[in-house]
Amino acid sequence: MGIKGKATSLLDEFKEFAFKGNIVDMAIGVIIGGAFGKIVTSFVNDIVMPSVNAIIAMGGGKDAGEGLKGLVYTTEAGVAIPYGNFIGGIVDFLIVAIVVFLVMKKFMGFMQNMRKKQEEEAAAAPATPPAPPEPTAEEKLLTEIRDLLKK
Repeated sequence: MGIKGKATSLLDEFKEFAFKGNIVDMAIGVIIGGAFGKIVTSFVNDIVMPSVNAIIAMGGGKDAGEGLKGLVYTTEAGVAIPYGNFIGGIVDFLIVAIVVFLVMKKFMGFMQNMRKKQEEEAAAAPATPPAPPEPTAEEKLLTEIRDLLKK
């Protein structure tokens, strides 16, 4: 097989891989996850962090506008380590983790309920097929005619 044949084979394999349903589903999940991340980031930055900053400002006497960003450790050599940004990142992560946990818990509960309903419906269905319907008057007449013609 030549280089052209190998390249064509590789391209065909990639097309088969890329356009499978689960790859497309995963891409949709990533897009929705990105949008969800923006919502959570906005929630953290606009609602949670101002509250945390206000609590820090009340306790430490710092300016409420600085909040966690104002938490900086300066070494003896004069190097500033802004650990407040790190704490803000941890708070952001914890909120995302809690929200994802709650969403997945609800989703899994929903899936279990759906599966349970399907199992109940399958168990309630009769094991034997229903009896065939009674023949119509026309079918009965045709059967009689067929039997008379046989004689």
